[in-house]
Amino acid sequence: MNPLLDQLQPYPFEKLKKLFAGVTPDPAYRPISLGIGEPKHPTPSFIQKALADNLAGLATYPATLGSEALRGAIADWLERRYGIARPDPATEVLPVNGSREALFSLTQTVVDPTRPGALVMCPNPFYQIYEGAAYLAGAQPYFVNSDPARNFAPDFSQVPEEVWSRVQLLFVCSPGNPTGAVLSLEDWKELFALSDRYGFVIASDECYSEIYFKKEAPLGGMEAAHKLGRTGYPRLISFSSLSKRSNVPGMRSGFVAGDAAILKKFLLYRTYHGGAMSPSIQAASVAAWQDETHVQDNIAKYVAKFSQVTPLLQEVLDVALPDASFYLWAHVGKLAGIGDEEFARRLYAEYNVTVLPGSYLAREAHGINPGAGRIRMALVAEVDECLEAAQRIVAFARKLAAGK
Repeated sequence: MNPLLDQLQPYPFEKLKKLFAGVTPDPAYRPISLGIGEPKHPTPSFIQKALADNLAGLATYPATLGSEALRGAIADWLERRYGIARPDPATEVLPVNGSREALFSLTQTVVDPTRPGALVMCPNPFYQIYEGAAYLAGAQPYFVNSDPARNFAPDFSQVPEEVWSRVQLLFVCSPGNPTGAVLSLEDWKELFALSDRYGFVIASDECYSEIYFKKEAPLGGMEAAHKLGRTGYPRLISFSSLSKRSNVPGMRSGFVAGDAAILKKFLLYRTYHGGAMSPSIQAASVAAWQDETHVQDNIAKYVAKFSQVTPLLQEVLDVALPDASFYLWAHVGKLAGIGDEEFARRLYAEYNVTVLPGSYLAREAHGINPGAGRIRMALVAEVDECLEAAQRIVAFARKLAAGK
């Protein structure tokens, strides 16, 4: 067996299952889960129809490159969404089976494990695929802690030059999971300068880009490159997905776009890896990328939900409206002196609400675990269910504050 597999840590939800082992929630409450970031809004009917109308595609093998129609629809969307020149669908766009598998497999394409001390840099807290992809590519992850003073964006200025010289791939997640932080144009300027100096690839995970709470949509990596006058997107690959944008997590449909030279090598890897998307899914994806009305409807639902839930939770928790994404990242460490694990376990036992301990989403780095004392709440259900969960959390927090 590959010995690198032994470096993989249990997934956060495996840890949560172990934490809840032996606990029987109070049966007076129906279960509500804010633990998993799985969209729960209904899939738009026109996407379902596009899928049903193209089931004949199941009878043919798909091309790894994807159809011209899908690559064209994605290129059109990138042009509309970010105000950039339309990417070349033949060389700068590649459909993938959701951003998760692409984040993992791009790492295997980019990292050269024969170079001594290979590093993959990640934000901390982070999406665990980044870490696992680094290990299985023969590299080590290097974590940059989120900074509450920077709205939870990582502070890359604290990274030593000796570390930068070993970095081959940098993962950024903007909007971030779990913090919702969005990188600024100045952040991107700094990262591009570092990439130019040290030669590493930037993998920009943007799967939450279409859920936001400000007037301006979140800045994307390719958009930042365009604003800064960078042509050809050197050493930049952006990832996006329909899962959150269009409420179709089961379709496993997304794309990567950016540096054509990297995508050429990535296509070669995927040809062997077997990463082709079903023609039926491709047809439904074309319909989804071409429509914005359902996206605006989806955003409106999240805005309405967060505008009601956030103030309620702010009465008892240290929590703020994020820039974007569908998570609330709350500090509970000062509440009756309990940690994030105990908070989650007791909340589940006493009120049948599931949240994810923040320490499960981070690693101890530079002397701290930046997720410790925090919880992540995924507000993915309809507003009534999220409000009920928030009301139970408020009752629980007040109980703790009273020393009970």
